[in-house]
Amino acid sequence: MSLFSSLIQSPDRSAERFDDGRPGLSVKPHYEIVDAKDGYALTVYLPGVAKDGLQITVENDELRVVGRPAWKRPEGWTTLYNEAADAPFELAFEHGNAIDVEKIHAELRDGVLRVSLPKAETLRPRKIAVN
Repeated sequence: MSLFSSLIQSPDRSAERFDDGRPGLSVKPHYEIVDAKDGYALTVYLPGVAKDGLQITVENDELRVVGRPAWKRPEGWTTLYNEAADAPFELAFEHGNAIDVEKIHAELRDGVLRVSLPKAETLRPRKIAVN
């Protein structure tokens, strides 16, 4: 089973609100998903997002990554060029119970989030003994 048939980006949720009441309008950060033998590797590029501004949740069959940049523009600052948005980041994926949610591991380092998503036992290949 390929990653894209089991871990699919969910519909746009821009009409929702974040926990602090702000409108849910967000940008989609750049991300990569790799399908390995034992699981999936999700890499999300989150410039300016610190650990305390990052929220990863798994509910029902959805994995959600929400980040808020920690860096604030100084007073009187004039931006000439900005490659990274100052808006909150949000990604939501439906995994269809293809991952073992108890074994998910996440690490944020230098603005790069790496999430290890082990495949559920039912998806792993196994040998069957013939009697």
